[in-house]
Amino acid sequence: MTKFPYLRQDFLASIVVFLVAVPLCIGVAVASGVPAELGLITGIVGGLVTGFMRGSSLQVSGPAAGMTVLVFEAVSEFGVAALGVIVLMAGLLQLAMGFLGIGRWFRAISVSVVEGMLCGIGLVIIAGQIYAAAGLKAPETGIGKIAGLPGAFTDALGSTEAMTSLAIGAGTIAVIVLWKKLPKAVQSVPGALAAVVLATLATLAFSLPVATVEVEGLLGVIQPPGTDALGQLAGPAIWGTIIAFALIASAESLFSAAAVDRLHDGPRTQYNKEMIAQGAGNTVCGLLGALPMTAVIVRSSANVNAGAKTKASRVLHGVWLLLFAAAMPWALALIPLPALAGILVHAGWKLIPFRQVVALWRAHKGEALILVVTAVSIVAVNMFEGVLIGLALSVVKTAWEASHVKLEVIDKGAGPIQAYLSGNATFLRLPKILDNLESLPQDRPVELDLSGLHHLDHACRTALENWAERHSATGTEPVKVTEPELESEQSKESEKVTVA
Repeated sequence: MTKFPYLRQDFLASIVVFLVAVPLCIGVAVASGVPAELGLITGIVGGLVTGFMRGSSLQVSGPAAGMTVLVFEAVSEFGVAALGVIVLMAGLLQLAMGFLGIGRWFRAISVSVVEGMLCGIGLVIIAGQIYAAAGLKAPETGIGKIAGLPGAFTDALGSTEAMTSLAIGAGTIAVIVLWKKLPKAVQSVPGALAAVVLATLATLAFSLPVATVEVEGLLGVIQPPGTDALGQLAGPAIWGTIIAFALIASAESLFSAAAVDRLHDGPRTQYNKEMIAQGAGNTVCGLLGALPMTAVIVRSSANVNAGAKTKASRVLHGVWLLLFAAAMPWALALIPLPALAGILVHAGWKLIPFRQVVALWRAHKGEALILVVTAVSIVAVNMFEGVLIGLALSVVKTAWEASHVKLEVIDKGAGPIQAYLSGNATFLRLPKILDNLESLPQDRPVELDLSGLHHLDHACRTALENWAERHSATGTEPVKVTEPELESEQSKESEKVTVA
């Protein structure tokens, strides 16, 4: 036991992750237009291949909802047989990027963007799984899911089957929440497992009309890339899809890694190694003809919240997926789908950072705005583009705050007007600078002192030179400009280097 000091915690966490992974694997596969079993194969590879590798110890990989549209379009254009080739080549590209050290660049992600990502994904998961809990088909888009909820509840009220299904889902959530209030000895069994067992027993005992998991054999759907599929690599069309798979899968995985690191105090992610692990997993998925894999924040957060300590939990979750999907599909067929939807609704709720939003709003309203915009963008578009929007907004905010500039004007009534610029003069502050300078009297000489500037970009320098020419063109003495000290320091440094 000393060799595996956290075996109990990791074992229990793996069961929770397994229960979260089953509906995600099946749901993503169906939404992607491929057999449900291909999603399970990707989940198994995520546990047994990527799970063993170094990178992010608590992050769990599998098929991701963020890739469904891309996979669906690829299957529609190139066929299911070509999916393995696309995923295989994307995996090899990820391996190359990992070995080239590109993964570490994904560490440059704002905390507000990470929190916004968690919030947005949580909202989409909750909205989508409410439909699943009621046995209804969810709209395709995040906004559609949320906007359609009132209508979905109205439809459910008119259907006994939908209300029964919703009751199973709500009961599952209630058991998970109340389980933590029970004695410690009882809590040794994960609340999610207890909730699924109780939901399954209730469904069987009362013969409730609710949908259950449908899985057939795995071997029948495994389709390694054939010569025809490999032959498509000769055409340029498929390469655009391959590059898109590699970039989006990598971005989602490493953005997720940044988010998972915020959820625990254990070892931090080694980004290049995580990129290699994802590449290895996708390479194996491609050889099996399965769905592409990314790290999945819902599974990963469930893993952390369930008390996982090492990568053993994610490896074991792959074992359970393989065992039940390959050897005991009949056991999976007993599990009610609304119970699994209830687990995902609870997991999505845990992703929404309520306290962090309030704290950010009180201390840093700009950061809180970035969080909200990121979350809304993910709901409105998708995770990848939503995170990019959040990152762009974060960069703009940082650039704006960094470009503080102060213009002090001294007019003694006679002689030249003295204007002192200090701080960072960038194009973002150019309108303010020019408005102030152009308001100076045209019939008076001006001395413009730039020695207090720490930074002067090209746009500002050009604009100041043009203003000086215009001001001098009225017959006034030419504007006297004192250059920034930063230039003289740089020239001195270059002289030293030259002399040396």
